[in-house]
Amino acid sequence: MKFSYGNHIRFLSNDHPYRRRKHTGTRLKDKAMAPSIPTGAEVVEQLRNVVNDFGKGVKKRRRDERNEGMLKKRFIFFTLPYWEVLLVRHNLDVMHVEKNACESIMNTLLDCNGKSKDHHNARKDLQEMGIMVHLHPYEEDNTTHLPAAAFTLSRSDKKLFCKRLFDLKLPHGYSSNISNCVDVQKYKLKGLKSHDCHVLMQQLLAVAIKGLMEEGLRVAILRLSKFFQGLCKHVIDKEEIVELETEVVETLCQLEKYFPPSFFDPMIHLVVHLG
Repeated sequence: MKFSYGNHIRFLSNDHPYRRRKHTGTRLKDKAMAPSIPTGAEVVEQLRNVVNDFGKGVKKRRRDERNEGMLKKRFIFFTLPYWEVLLVRHNLDVMHVEKNACESIMNTLLDCNGKSKDHHNARKDLQEMGIMVHLHPYEEDNTTHLPAAAFTLSRSDKKLFCKRLFDLKLPHGYSSNISNCVDVQKYKLKGLKSHDCHVLMQQLLAVAIKGLMEEGLRVAILRLSKFFQGLCKHVIDKEEIVELETEVVETLCQLEKYFPPSFFDPMIHLVVHLG
């Protein structure tokens, strides 16, 4: 079972223009608000009766038998007396989240087998949820067909996408040799390291997707690139952080118009909490 985190419109203010749109492509109502962040004391209270079952020989109990609610395990750091009063109890690795976001976008655009977020089961989910009707699978001549989406690239577009990255000439020390990670014949990227994805996401992706897809989707992807650029600056003002927090939610709302819910896995959702 995999989780999908959609309806990012809930993280916007009540008077935001996006809430007045007729169609947002989400299941939930636009009036839904973002969940409140629990305090350390509230988390400790939720974990008070949780028992960790360690070891291979221990029979795992069902969640309803434990009566835990959302939480399954007691984090060992909560045994520290000062942990519940810390304002920042967890840190997110920006490079890790950025790498996963970059790979999700690349693999979906290039339709990499087994790695793309757009597949038959994802389209069936759309059908069950009753959203994005234009992407629902249909039967024709005893064959299931998947309609082309806004992010679907033709073979010539995929080749041009990979060729642009393969032919790039970059200054020494700017990044590793990206051409070694590009397979022009099979239309895929492989062996990308964290810093490679860092450079691709913030600088090179804009070059690769130029003129290859619908403008609205292209702008949304470039806005996500701009978010990571702003987040990774050497010097950043507090006012800019507030702007980035709102802009990244708007960007995810724009991406929800084009990508299926399967695209918005926990790593994509963590982008909201980076802001």
